[in-house]
Amino acid sequence: MQRCGWVKLDEPLYVEYHDKEWGKPVYDDQKLFEMICLEGAQAGLSWWTILQKREGYREAFDDFNAEKIVQYTDEKLAELKEDTRIVRNRLKIASVVTNAQAYLHMQEQHGSFSNYIWQFVDHQPMINQWKTLAEVPVTTVISDQMSKQLKKDGFKFVGSTICYSFMQAVGMVNDHVQDCLCYEGEANE
Repeated sequence: MQRCGWVKLDEPLYVEYHDKEWGKPVYDDQKLFEMICLEGAQAGLSWWTILQKREGYREAFDDFNAEKIVQYTDEKLAELKEDTRIVRNRLKIASVVTNAQAYLHMQEQHGSFSNYIWQFVDHQPMINQWKTLAEVPVTTVISDQMSKQLKKDGFKFVGSTICYSFMQAVGMVNDHVQDCLCYEGEANE
C-alpha cells in the first residue's frame, strides 16, 4: 500500500497529517473553525506552506478561540500583519475576525457549527472511490453550494475550491485514492 500522491513522503509532518487527519471526520466546532480559517489562508498558496505555519497560527490566533478573536482591536490586527509565524496578508488576517463573527452566529442559529457545516453532506461523510489522483475534483456541486451559503452567512475566503479542500480536510468527503493505505471504501470494509 502507498499514500496519496500529493503527500511529501520526505516530510514527516506531511505524512502524519495525511495519515492521521486528512479525510477523518471532524465534529469539534473549534477544530472546524480552525480548519476553515487555515483553508482560507491557503488561497493562492500550497497547503504545505500553511501546514508548516499551523502552530504559529494557533499561537497568533489564540488557538482559534472565536470569542477572543472577535474582540481583536486594530492594534492586534496590525501586530498580526507583522507576525512571521503566519501569512501576513491583511485581507486574510481580517477574514479570521469576520469568520469568527459568522461562526459564532452560526453556532447560535444551529446549536453548533458542526451541525451547520455538516448539513451540506447530510451529516454523513461521503466516501469517494477514486483510482487516481487525477480523478479527484477540486470543486463539486456541494462545494459550490457550501461556498454560496457561507458567503451569504458572512464568511470570507470561502470559494468553492477552498470549501472542497476544507471538506476533504475535515472528512466530510474522503478522497484517499483506492491504493492509499488510508482508503476506507467498500473494498476495505
